[in-house]
Amino acid sequence: MTSPAGGIGLDTQGIGVPTGGIGDAPPVLAPRLDKHYARRAARLAQLADGHPMADYLRMAAALVQAQQATLDSLPLAEDASAAHADVTPLTPGALLQAPYWRAALPAFLAAFSRLGAAQLDASLPLRQTLAALRDASSDALAHDAAALLAGDFEQVDSARALFLWAALSLHAVQFAARLPASAWRAQGDSRQFCPACGGAPVASVVLGGAQAGLRYLHCGLCETRWHLVRSKCSNCEQGGKLDYWSLDSKTAPITAESCGDCHSYLKVLYMDRDRNQDPMADDLATLALDAEVEREGYARSSVNPLLLPGRQPDPR
Repeated sequence: MTSPAGGIGLDTQGIGVPTGGIGDAPPVLAPRLDKHYARRAARLAQLADGHPMADYLRMAAALVQAQQATLDSLPLAEDASAAHADVTPLTPGALLQAPYWRAALPAFLAAFSRLGAAQLDASLPLRQTLAALRDASSDALAHDAAALLAGDFEQVDSARALFLWAALSLHAVQFAARLPASAWRAQGDSRQFCPACGGAPVASVVLGGAQAGLRYLHCGLCETRWHLVRSKCSNCEQGGKLDYWSLDSKTAPITAESCGDCHSYLKVLYMDRDRNQDPMADDLATLALDAEVEREGYARSSVNPLLLPGRQPDPR
């Protein structure tokens, strides 16, 4: 089936329970810190070749490389993770009060200045954003960070939001990676939110290999993955009106799952079709799919931390 927009295939294949059964699905997959950001940066650089958004993808790759450099040189102290281990999810208030992201921000900006030198040389607004962040007061940074964590993106310049979120995420990812199994929150009726930090998913990931067919939501803040059956919408958990859209074919490695009940959509990455995919990188590189699905009347249910909405910077 082809939509009236032209070129979008509606993929309704593959819905259902994986061969191993839902009972075999680990409820939560914590992020792994080993080369976590380096792999994403490499994927962004690969996707940039010949892409219409090549310059932005390369800038995003430099930003992610800077996250890796900061993680390597200034890791979150073990006792900082332990302090919150019995209070999950990591609330926005607890994250805002934590000293790590504030200490990591200058190191992260310095790393980006070095690794993203080509992008900075080509962009005066980007240089101005970094200068403003370096000069910002503690209160101003806290105000903007609180707005981002509350989802009030219009309160923060979009470029400024990109770097602040990256610093906040550095804390949240390390926190989630070190949580003991006993600390994971029971999700109850809130399966659309991350059990570690309460964040929203940036995309769904359908695994391959030994866990083939299992669908996990991937948190846009702490990057935890948690299981949700594929027969339910990732936003409203209804299951009667799900459709799957792709630009290329019914076997495309990334599709958009739309729901006729809540009229939202979220990308789905099929790792058995391309094991090199990354939720944030590949979502960013497929904005053409977003545009087509939104023309069909669906609204995206989440944001990508590498392209946050927000107030446009003052041109003066």
